[in-house]
Amino acid sequence: MPVQNPLFLGVARSALGQPWRQRLDGPGLALAEQLVQVEGLNDTLARVLAARGVTGPQLQGFLEPRLRDLMPDPSTLVDLDLCVARLAHAVKAGENVAIFGDYDVDGACSSALLARYLAAAGARARIHIPDRLIEGYGPNIDAIRMLASEGATLLVTVDCGTTSHEVFSAAKRLGLDVLVLDHHQAPVDLPDVTALVNPNRQDDLSGLGHLCAAGVVFMALVGLNRALRGIGRAQPLDLMGELDLVALATVADVAQLTGLNRAFVRQGLAVARTRSRPGLAALMDVAGLNGPLEAWHFGFLIGPRINAGGRIGDASLGAKLLMEHDEISAREIAVQLNDLNRDRQEIERAAVEEAVAQADQALQSADGPVIVAASTEWHPGIVGLVASRLKERFRRPAFAFSLAPDGSGTGSGRSVAGVDLGRAVRAAAESGVIVKGGGHAMAAGATLRPAGLAAFSVFIREALQRAVDDASAVDGLMIDAGLTAASATPRLIAELAAAGPYGAGSPEPTFVFGQHRLVDAQVVGSGGHIRVKLRSGDGAQATGVAFRAADQPLGQALQAQRGEPIHVAATLVVDRWGGGERAELRILDVATPQPAQR
Repeated sequence: MPVQNPLFLGVARSALGQPWRQRLDGPGLALAEQLVQVEGLNDTLARVLAARGVTGPQLQGFLEPRLRDLMPDPSTLVDLDLCVARLAHAVKAGENVAIFGDYDVDGACSSALLARYLAAAGARARIHIPDRLIEGYGPNIDAIRMLASEGATLLVTVDCGTTSHEVFSAAKRLGLDVLVLDHHQAPVDLPDVTALVNPNRQDDLSGLGHLCAAGVVFMALVGLNRALRGIGRAQPLDLMGELDLVALATVADVAQLTGLNRAFVRQGLAVARTRSRPGLAALMDVAGLNGPLEAWHFGFLIGPRINAGGRIGDASLGAKLLMEHDEISAREIAVQLNDLNRDRQEIERAAVEEAVAQADQALQSADGPVIVAASTEWHPGIVGLVASRLKERFRRPAFAFSLAPDGSGTGSGRSVAGVDLGRAVRAAAESGVIVKGGGHAMAAGATLRPAGLAAFSVFIREALQRAVDDASAVDGLMIDAGLTAASATPRLIAELAAAGPYGAGSPEPTFVFGQHRLVDAQVVGSGGHIRVKLRSGDGAQATGVAFRAADQPLGQALQAQRGEPIHVAATLVVDRWGGGERAELRILDVATPQPAQR
């Protein structure tokens, strides 16, 4: 059995049914103390850094990550030099280059990044983003025929294409050279193309498997920049000025925020804050961004609006927005995406309600390791979001499928830490249980055969049982430190930001406000949020929000314990209102103090 970190405040079972555990073990606490004594850090920041393994000698490089220190030679990626050589030829010849991207944020950013560079360098670049309902995921033969008929001589797929054998064979017959820039998990057998750059192909030893597709495209363009300089060509585009696209894609695709990715996001945020890209600036405005742009805004405000086009509207809108130079046109596209996102939220809300009911019923008869929900009524564009909500609620991997009348369908899965979903789905495809499928450790997609849901459910549960059991053995909410209402300040949040950006692989610090009286808890907004007010023993107060919690165990616990002492686990954000700033809690969980603690 894995060694468990000690319980925090003795909480073995919270309102969400999970233990709270100290993120730091014994050696971690010693490291935190060393950072306080030797480096002069405050205790809370020291604990956060120690929990992420940052030692004194690493401190400056971690707090100020520089791309030039972390950027490897692009040629360490398998096939990258072949890819660069073909792109350089396309630039010199002024070729028509067709860019085929995925319909999510990573695909839009990757497509826009590559198209902007190639156009500036002298090639003629044309982006095609497939329609989710009509074309489905990845390259398809009809689209390739269309692109070839328009005069394309080079096809570059971004954020897709690693397993597209038949389509690329057809592309070759049509006279197209093919380059693949991808990051999804790859089988041993790869398509026959000019170059396939993917740090997750099994013969790639670059150690860059944490990059999203936009990160891979950026690496390729750094290599292309070098090649063009070698033949006396001036740099066509300032690649550092394009890091806002790489940062947005990295966060929205839930890539690990460690190493190179962390530098991408830190420097990309600085670029985005200049509002130099009209499309991003317009989207920030329509999203109601209040205050300086932070990494979480990419994931929760900007990303969902770009994704809305690919989910329920025009899949090309995201890439168009990111390519747009005119502020008025950018505003029009941003408003359209914002409206689509509002529609998406309504569609998602109804589907999640049905999916939760299915899951509750299934778990009453058997406590399976994976949730699998499906309906003929769900829009294919929102199944990934439904799966994410199921995963959050039931704390186990979850799939949601949109089914056709014959029982075929498309679906998405979301996983929990320690459970590799992409590998299991790829195994299902290789064994013939599903038509096709693949993805990452934390997210995957699958296409079902007619009446194939039952077979997939059996396969995926058997495939993931042991991994889920192991993950459950170390399940729990990891706590960085305890705070009081008085100590939660904008200044503390600013100090903690130095250890960010936070996200996948570098979780947002979680704090516990122990034995605070729950002065009030009220439902606010149409989304069922709970707004709370806490008071500590010294009389200091803090406010917080539990999002989408009103009808959940968390919201029910908050409403039932008004006026009582309570332990609250939360992250911290700065709330800016009326020209002022205050710290606000984003509530994750609550627990009732044990009688002996009262």
